[in-house]
Amino acid sequence: MVAYSQGFDQIAAASEEYEWNIDRGAMARIWRGGCIIQARFLNRITEAYERNTDLPLLIADDYFTEAVGNSLGAWRRVVAAAAENGIPTPAFSSSLAYYDGIRAERLPAALIQAQRDFFGAHTYQRVDKEGTYHTQWSGDRTESAV
Repeated sequence: MVAYSQGFDQIAAASEEYEWNIDRGAMARIWRGGCIIQARFLNRITEAYERNTDLPLLIADDYFTEAVGNSLGAWRRVVAAAAENGIPTPAFSSSLAYYDGIRAERLPAALIQAQRDFFGAHTYQRVDKEGTYHTQWSGDRTESAV
């Protein structure tokens, strides 16, 4: 479900960027009718976009939110067990990271800010106080306001 959401989100972004005006519900219906994918699951996608043509993320639809939520614990256990046993699960792992990233209020941006500051002293902002900061990551790890 999350992989479909990622794909539909990418198509929606390109549609907006290039003014293609793609109807994601119609696209799922077309795929269901004749594409190599032909998954019955595409009917659920079509229904989600029929309920809300401006759906920001496919997994924001109630059906998908519930379905992913109900399987989240098992999904995390599978990814963790695979990692512990050295078994690559790139689709499961990256989809879980994507899912966690879109649910997190600050995590991806905060991590990117810290990495940019570490590698190039690009500074970062904090959520607990105003200002822009830089940390001496390779030194004594002091933080200074910029």
